[in-house]
Parts: sequence; C-alpha cells; structure tokens
Amino acid sequence: MSDAAKQTHIRAHPLVQRLLSLELDPDHCAVFGSGPMLAHGLRRSLGDLDIVARGPAWQKACGDGDLGVSKIGGDPVAAFWGGRIEVFSVWFPPDVSTDDLIDEADVVAGIRFVRLRHVLAYKRRLRRPKDVPDITVLEQALSAPAHAGSPQVA
Repeated sequence: MSDAAKQTHIRAHPLVQRLLSLELDPDHCAVFGSGPMLAHGLRRSLGDLDIVARGPAWQKACGDGDLGVSKIGGDPVAAFWGGRIEVFSVWFPPDVSTDDLIDEADVVAGIRFVRLRHVLAYKRRLRRPKDVPDITVLEQALSAPAHAGSPQVA
C-alpha cells in the first residue's frame, strides 16, 4: 500500500475518526494495542482502539471520558463510546515508560502509533487467545528483511 493510500485508509477508519474527534494533543498520545498493526497494514479491522497518553492529552481524556479502572493493570482509564476507545496514562506491562512509547512512536497519517516491537512484547506477555494470531503476524513482520513497501517496524 502506498503512503498516500495508507494515510487515507487510516484516517477513514471509523474508530480513528472518533479518536481524532477527541482532539487529544497528538504530541502527547499514541495508539497502542492492535491499532499499530492496522497502521502498518498488518490488520484490516479493529474492534476498539487503545491509546496511551500523558500530560495535556491524558488530562483532556480524563475531563471528557468516562473514568474507570483497567481490567489488566488496575490503572485509571478514560473510556469513550462505550469503551470502543480507551485512553490510559500507563501501559501494561510498564516495561517502557509512557514518554518513551509516545516519543518513539511511528507517525502515520499524522497519528502516533506505538512501535510494533512494543505491541509484540505486550501481546506475548498477555498471550490471550485473541493475541495468538497477532503474535504470529508480528513475529513474521519484525523478522522480515526491510524492503520497499515493508512496514517500518523498528
């Protein structure tokens, strides 16, 4: 998929459109969970979007969303649209800081997406039945030699 097609595809996704409507500061949040796989063409659909946020993005999410507690790490979460978008200030497991996840994120279509290696580490750690197919795809993508048209998986 060309870069222009990828950007159009990402921005056209209904959950991404809803994320953009939240108007979270794009320098202070990044899509995590399976979202980065969509951004790199490794998934075609998503049921939800998980966001890691800090500072002004986290504060805005807390002010606008429904506050709760994460099922996995027990940390605060701000939910939108019945939990279809969830914003976290820390990610489980906290092996990498929120700042590093956001600052090192890949930018696709003007949106930050956490690096695929972090997504793989997260999915390996949880190893839920729904993660197993993603783990296989991520392992293949991350081990494939880089060439034109390959996702940037650093």
